[in-house]
Amino acid sequence: MAVDPKGRKEPGYDRHMFICGHERPPNSARPSCKNQGSLELLPRIKQALREEGISSVRVQKSGCLDFCENGISCVIYPEGTWYQLSNGMDITSIIDHLKNGTISQTNLMKLE
Repeated sequence: MAVDPKGRKEPGYDRHMFICGHERPPNSARPSCKNQGSLELLPRIKQALREEGISSVRVQKSGCLDFCENGISCVIYPEGTWYQLSNGMDITSIIDHLKNGTISQTNLMKLE
């Protein structure tokens, strides 16, 4: 069996965050998360987790999560919590969720 470079003994993560990286053409009838800055937000979250020493969380780009009208779409598992994010936001509450499961009521996705 291959040796894991992060020293893990078995596969898996405590939490898994997917951030939509889908891109639609600029003249599309619907917005897209990439055009709202999702790919700039993603490395900020990853860096914050590294600074906290958290390696049990996986943050990655996903394909379209289909709620781009609400801002940058994001879902965190295993809770299945959906957030609407923005590129310039304070990510403290999202990092708290990834660290200890505290759901950010401020950033919950609200469908209108």
